[in-house]
Amino acid sequence: MNIKGKLLEKHDTQNVTDTFRKREFIVEYAENPQYPEFLKFELIQSNCEQLDDISEGAEISVTFNLKGRKWTDKQGKVVYFNSLQAWRVEAGTPDSAQDGAADDQRWIDQSPPSDDDLPF
Repeated sequence: MNIKGKLLEKHDTQNVTDTFRKREFIVEYAENPQYPEFLKFELIQSNCEQLDDISEGAEISVTFNLKGRKWTDKQGKVVYFNSLQAWRVEAGTPDSAQDGAADDQRWIDQSPPSDDDLPF
């Protein structure tokens, strides 16, 4: 999946465990400008650095996977979690490239993470 929007907030990378880290960021997605949506994404592992050189307020394109998890607590109650796991963040939008010049685009990591080292 892919969306274009404005980077509103980028948070610091969190070391969840010794082997797992994530970084959250908020995108203003305005398919209908009268009713913008505020979407929280996460980058994991080595993808966390993708936001380092992108400023808040910049137009970005985010390629992501919709993730869902099922978890059963100690009392047997089933809980479901959803997340938007980004794996590529591009400063600007693909439409901003002129004459196909790659200089106008910032492709950081074009492949999804190979490990699924989630803490839950």
